Amino acid sequence: MAVMYAIIETGGKQVRVAEGEIIRTDLVDAEVGTDVTFDKVVLASAGGDVKVGAPTLSGASVTGTVLRQAKDKKILVFRYKPKKRVRKLNGHRQRFAEVKITKISL
Repeated sequence: MAVMYAIIETGGKQVRVAEGEIIRTDLVDAEVGTDVTFDKVVLASAGGDVKVGAPTLSGASVTGTVLRQAKDKKILVFRYKPKKRVRKLNGHRQRFAEVKITKISL
């Protein structure tokens, strides 16, 4: 039995999703518990039938529910120039959203 899946584009990245999966994307502009729709579907597979968009599939969408929005672990960025007394330390915490995919509609 083939599983229905899709490849969506969100946050400048492409993600393979299936119904019931929990994905981590860049921050989406929605409250926790609300539904969010991804319209940029690049590829969709239902059964064994694969449809490829050029560049996206028209009329296809993926719906999910926002489970949480948070910040990732801190990444330290340290740059220096040897023998020049130049040192720069930056910290960065990327914001993300966890979305549970509820429906893939073609």
